[in-house]
Amino acid sequence: MSQIIFGPITSRRFGQSLGIDLSPSSKQCNFDCLYCELKGAKTVDKVSDAPRVQEVLDALTEALVKHQNIDVITLTANGEPTLYPELGMLVEGILKIKKEHKLLILSNGATIKDPSIQEILSKLDIVKLSLDCVSSKCFKKLDRAHKGIEIAEIIEGMKRFRTLYKGELVIEILVVEGLNDTEEEFKALNAVLHEIKPDRIDVGTIDRPPAYEVKGVSIERLVELTHLLVGLHVNIAYKKNYIPQKRTFSEEEILELLKRRPQSFEDIALCFDEQSLESLQHLIVEKRLHVKNIAGVDFYKVV
Repeated sequence: MSQIIFGPITSRRFGQSLGIDLSPSSKQCNFDCLYCELKGAKTVDKVSDAPRVQEVLDALTEALVKHQNIDVITLTANGEPTLYPELGMLVEGILKIKKEHKLLILSNGATIKDPSIQEILSKLDIVKLSLDCVSSKCFKKLDRAHKGIEIAEIIEGMKRFRTLYKGELVIEILVVEGLNDTEEEFKALNAVLHEIKPDRIDVGTIDRPPAYEVKGVSIERLVELTHLLVGLHVNIAYKKNYIPQKRTFSEEEILELLKRRPQSFEDIALCFDEQSLESLQHLIVEKRLHVKNIAGVDFYKVV
C-alpha cells in the first residue's frame, strides 16, 4: 500500500501534493524519453500488474486521514498514468472521497486523442500534458514514442480536449540541449499553444540525472526561449541555486512586459529589484495590474 501512495511532497508547480503511483512495480510507459529520470525501458501500449481500483482507493482513504494539509491529489506513475486499465472507475472513486482537494494528473499526452481518455480527464480539476516538440523529427528523437503514436495526432487531440475541458489545462515543455532548444521549435510551439489555449505552460530543463546521455540548457537560454512564447502564461522552472541579475523597470516597462507575457511571482521575485517591486505594487494599488492563480501558480497580469 505504501508503494501506491507517496508524499506529500512540495511541488513548485502545484503546491502540496499527495501522489498516487498507478504503476508502482515497474516503469510502464508509451514513451521512452531521453531525459526521463527513470531507467530506459521498452515502450508499451498497456500496463500489466497494476494495483486494483479498490486497493488504490483504500490506500488513498487512509492517507487522507493522515495528510489533510494538501493542495492536490496527483495521479502519476512509473510511466504513463492514462494507461491504467480502470482509469475511469478509479477517477469516479477518487471524486467521491477527495473532499476539497483538487485532483490532478501528470500525463505525457500520448493518449489524449482517445475520446474515452478525454471524457475521463475532463472530470479532473487539473490536467498536465507534455508537449516537448511540434515537429515530427524532434518528437521521434526526443520522446521516442511507442509505434503508431504521432505528434500531429497528439496536438489535434489536445485541441479537441480543450474545447470540452472546463478545468485548468497545463502544458509542460522539457528543453534538452541540441534537440528542442531552437528558436524554430519554440516559434512552432508558440503557434500551436495559441491553438490549444492552455491555462498555463511550464517550461523546464533537465535537473535530475537522465536515463540517457543528454544535457539540459542553461537557465539563461531557457528564459530566452520562453520569450518566444508570446501572450501566454509561462511558468519557468528555475533551479534552486539560480541567482539572476536584478533589474530596474519603470511602471511603463512593467506594463509592456506583462502585456507581452504575464509573469509568475517567482519570475518577478527573481528578476525585479526593490524599486521595481515598489512600482509593481503601485500598479496593483491603482488596479492597472491584477493577480491570477492558475493551478496553484500566481501570475501578474495587466487589467
